[in-house]
Amino acid sequence: MIFMDYFNKIALELKLKANQVKAVSDLLDDSATIPFIARYRKEAHGSLDEVQIIAIRDRLEQLKELDSRKQAILKSLSERELLTPELSTKIEASTVLSELEDIYLPFRPKKRTKAMIAREKGLEPLALELLAQEQKTNPDELALSYIDAEKGVENIVDALSGARDIIAELINENAEARTKMRLLFAEKAQISSKVGKGQEEAGEKFKDYFAWEENASKTAGHRLLAMLRGEKEGFLSLHILPEAEQALTLLTTLFIKNNSLSAKQVEIAIEDSYKRLLAPAMETELCNSLREKAELEAINVFVQNLRELLLAAPLGQKRVLAVDPGFRTGCKLACLDAQGALLEHDVIYILSENQLKEAALKIKKLCTVHKIEAIAIGNGTASRESETLARSLKLDIPIIMVSESGASVYSASELARKEFPDLDLTVRGAISIGRRLMDPLAELVKIDPKAIGVGQYQHDVDQTALKKSLTDLVESCVNAVGVELNTASSELLSHVSGLGASLASNIIKYREQNGVFKRRKDLLKVPRLGPKAFEQAAGFLRIHNADNPLDASAVHPESYSVVENMAKDLSCTLQDLIHKTELRKQIKAEAYVNEQVGLPTINDILKELEKPGRDPRKSFELFSFNDNLNSMEDLEIGMKVPGIVTNVTNFGAFVDIGVHQDGLVHISQLSDNFVKDPHSVVKVQQKVMVTVVELDIKRKRIALSMKSEPFAEPREAKTSGQSQQKPAHTNNAQNKKNAQPPKNQNTGFNNPFAKLL
Repeated sequence: MIFMDYFNKIALELKLKANQVKAVSDLLDDSATIPFIARYRKEAHGSLDEVQIIAIRDRLEQLKELDSRKQAILKSLSERELLTPELSTKIEASTVLSELEDIYLPFRPKKRTKAMIAREKGLEPLALELLAQEQKTNPDELALSYIDAEKGVENIVDALSGARDIIAELINENAEARTKMRLLFAEKAQISSKVGKGQEEAGEKFKDYFAWEENASKTAGHRLLAMLRGEKEGFLSLHILPEAEQALTLLTTLFIKNNSLSAKQVEIAIEDSYKRLLAPAMETELCNSLREKAELEAINVFVQNLRELLLAAPLGQKRVLAVDPGFRTGCKLACLDAQGALLEHDVIYILSENQLKEAALKIKKLCTVHKIEAIAIGNGTASRESETLARSLKLDIPIIMVSESGASVYSASELARKEFPDLDLTVRGAISIGRRLMDPLAELVKIDPKAIGVGQYQHDVDQTALKKSLTDLVESCVNAVGVELNTASSELLSHVSGLGASLASNIIKYREQNGVFKRRKDLLKVPRLGPKAFEQAAGFLRIHNADNPLDASAVHPESYSVVENMAKDLSCTLQDLIHKTELRKQIKAEAYVNEQVGLPTINDILKELEKPGRDPRKSFELFSFNDNLNSMEDLEIGMKVPGIVTNVTNFGAFVDIGVHQDGLVHISQLSDNFVKDPHSVVKVQQKVMVTVVELDIKRKRIALSMKSEPFAEPREAKTSGQSQQKPAHTNNAQNKKNAQPPKNQNTGFNNPFAKLL
């Protein structure tokens, strides 16, 4: 059970009202999906958006986990007869998992420790006497009475050593000490990495971290993940610790009472406790905390990039000739109809003059026979050569470069084998490229998001958390766009609110056996698709040319009666209401508010009636690379070239400029103004103009800039009586070729993270 306190706590954290949090919790408990809650239950939760609803869901899960852990601890203590009223109160009052675990630590069942062995030897009373630090106490004299050869305490040294082991464990398990030590580590710990012995050459890609040190609290997430990867691969050793003196001073202040002889024994125990117990525990805890934060950042970067890719502008229903380019194995061609169905496939070769002539004739013929309206070319090997060939034919149809990322993953998948069991992998890849141009979302949902290549360390992060975020994202995008019920693939339908793979498969089977759906309510005839699934899914499914025009819109069937009443009051048909603006202007939204339907829903309905089933994605815009650039050798420093952003990270953006090697625009080169977050300046798939600022053909590195004056010296602060001048630049091509950025200007050319992605 979730306590009302949890709702109040979450409301305070997210700056919401407790009743909003409770409403979301109730809807989630009723198996409602995030898109359904956000779109069709606004009255219940006060028009929260998907981001806020997801935040509530995730925080509720965290608090449930905390509550579950509390109950497990209370049960364990009770069963072992260790639970006291005071301890129970402390456990119930804890609000953070680490605090809860600190309370439980002294009572947690343990493997045999040094302290446990010392207690078995009867040395605990000695440890407590030493910890009391009485001025007159002589540790050696006290220890004499604990010598017992049968118990393994041979002499005074053994007795005092065992007592110190107990004291060290008591210090380690002290909740106050751990709280203060945790704070010290959080504020003062330094993260340091060193190259492993003899690993300099093998670990060259981690060279920037061979001797790296910085404050852990200021470490950027991508730097931490890079170091952690280097440690995992055996090239780096990594430590996250404050200065030992600071930590020991903290513990001394807490546990040393005077300068007695007993206090000297406690001091030795403190040093042992810190080095052997506390430091490793706090280092691991801090590392996990920093890793979790860094992974969350990386996941957010991936989600932002993938959202842009999934919601990229579709070309729409056009007849497409798709090209999967290649040299040795040839370019695979696939002709698709306006619905993406394969019409014909073939292969051309472009290595010799004769092959090019034959290829040109074949492309022209296919375009004529199948009335091709656009050519989609994958952006891999031989893409620019294929594009040059296609443009030379003067076909008067758009020729568009399409990202191949993940196409090979799809072509080898079980889904692709089911769709095209008799086709070669490369032909399936060409089909995927063509379909991706027509409708990126419908095609990309068939591919594991991690294979699409728009992330930052996505293979290093917690895969469960990543999958959860990506599932949320894909579901959000699919439902935001809406799905055409009569043409959607099973994979696309599976992401519709309330459906899933099983019901999606049942819908496809029903459609194959009974023909197209003519109305939304026919979904209830699909086996195992009950009222609950219908409620969740119906508003996101579209049926164009349906009996009821509202079936093609985002108006939920539960609200059809509202629209029908509007039409009745205006003495018009539903079609009239949709097509005639002057009629809709006469509607008073407040007049249709009732106990079931509130003003937010009425307003949504009126917006939807303006453009029923409208696609929220941007309109498609043509783009082409510089025709004179086909490889890195064609580039010159100072050139301004068009490009498409392929990936955005926390340290900058990667841009495809059509030379088979993406360039990096470092965060410092994204704008004339300071940039904190690259996503605030650029998005994946955005068309940009960039300047080439550095080239390293041997290492395949291109540094780019989006600054208006990328080669200008950084300004220095003026001093009294001094003036500043910008260096003059000419447009001379030779000057551009020889130009170099100032030595103190960061272009990101040697950015270590670019090597690791």
